Amino acid sequence: MVEDQFGQLLREAAPPGVRFGHRQHVHLTWLAVRRCGMPAAVEVVSDGIRRTARYAGAPQKYHATVSRAWVEIVAHHADTWPTENFDEFAATNPELLDKRLLTRFYTSATLAGAAARAGWVRPDRERFPFAELGGG
Repeated sequence: MVEDQFGQLLREAAPPGVRFGHRQHVHLTWLAVRRCGMPAAVEVVSDGIRRTARYAGAPQKYHATVSRAWVEIVAHHADTWPTENFDEFAATNPELLDKRLLTRFYTSATLAGAAARAGWVRPDRERFPFAELGGG
């Protein structure tokens, strides 16, 4: 079921012929959060990225903390600025389109560590402003 959800979200966020870049990743995450809720979206997005990386022969590219952190950040923004249109959501939240956003919350050393790659590590630079979601 999770596999089917991820594939469907992937096709919607990056239709054939569209490069899957950071904006598409945020779009996919936004779709997952809106359709599944934050906790389930963590599983859908994380499992989908892990499988995709493994299939591409690059399982080391999967990063558990980065995947979950992005879902939590996108979920916070989606709750704060609800809309039915991703382009409107992105225009209202341009900071989400900066793929370096996590460096506001994490040091490079923490994100590069094995613990963060393998599992959830709370932010060590600055707490998420929405700690009630369980993020930090």
